[in-house]
Amino acid sequence: MTGPVPADDPTRPTPAQELAVDAVSVQLAGARLVHEVSLRAAAGRVVGLIGPNGSGKSTLLRCVYRVLRPAGGTVRLDGDDLHALTARETARRVAALTQEHSAEFDFTVAEVVAMGRLPHRRGFGAPTDRDRERCAEALRKVRAGHLADRGFLSLSGGEKQRVLFARALVQEPRLLVLDEPTNHLDIAHQLEVLALAREAGPTVLTALHDLNLAAGHCDLLYVLRAGRLVASGPPAEVLQPALLAEVFGVRATPVRHPGTGALQLLFDRLT
Repeated sequence: MTGPVPADDPTRPTPAQELAVDAVSVQLAGARLVHEVSLRAAAGRVVGLIGPNGSGKSTLLRCVYRVLRPAGGTVRLDGDDLHALTARETARRVAALTQEHSAEFDFTVAEVVAMGRLPHRRGFGAPTDRDRERCAEALRKVRAGHLADRGFLSLSGGEKQRVLFARALVQEPRLLVLDEPTNHLDIAHQLEVLALAREAGPTVLTALHDLNLAAGHCDLLYVLRAGRLVASGPPAEVLQPALLAEVFGVRATPVRHPGTGALQLLFDRLT
């Protein structure tokens, strides 16, 4: 019989917190990009944002991880207004994997991942044994342990994506925000990243282009078009041919995976 997982065990899931986005609007350069969008992500659930290019998915996510401030509405995590928290407190509770990332200095992979522990360290103190254990475990999980001593700038796009995902994991967030996390990844790593996001324990809010990945890995989906929320619900209810034709301009045929029974979609051009 096994006992409880020790609090300092690097494999222990992170406690999740509920996300509430209430009537959020975003305006940039005089243009309204997001129109009073509301959504909920219960603690520990994986919630997906889907929609065509330019629908406002990334803009809404930027409000959640505080790069943008809403023109109206609020973003709350366990009831706390995220935009009222200090940057350090936010970094202890929210981690983001974004589409854009740049590095002017060629840090090693190990150094990049260790940056995820900074919100939990005091001042400029050296990493603790727990920090190092967390970083090594995260790199192992994303199959990047062999890259630890490599320069980050020398990596391929897919390798960089996996390293940055490891950095987000070691941050031990209560909310993990992922903006197209499967970009540059081969199919095996796409499946692994989404599975790891759930296994890590936090609430997950992710934007996805691949509707079959969204169907297979999300508990709820929210559909955006032109900055407005047009549908929400479990994947099997949302990913219906009529909606996909209207929002994405494609003919979709729902099928069931012969082994798992999971919903999958076959696509054709609309004629």
